[in-house]
Amino acid sequence: MVKHIVSFKLKGTPQERLDYATRFKEALEALPQQIDVLESIEVGINSNPAEDWDVVLTAVVPAMSDVSVYARHPAHVAAAGIIAPVKEARACVDYEC
Repeated sequence: MVKHIVSFKLKGTPQERLDYATRFKEALEALPQQIDVLESIEVGINSNPAEDWDVVLTAVVPAMSDVSVYARHPAHVAAAGIIAPVKEARACVDYEC
């Protein structure tokens, strides 16, 4: 099993960032029904104004090779497109457990 953990920092006003993050979260949470290798996904939106990062996700797939299957799937690409115009930074860790 592999955990794919990604954090995103968005640009814009706090309300704009929240709006994008909310739409992104909804799209990501629909992915397990669309992507066979995606066993689960959890998405959190930061609620601490003292922190700089806006969204974090933890996706679980069976094997490291499935991370790229998930990443290239058209439904995932469409979800990522939601925040593309406002994405300032992305940090990712993939680990086997």
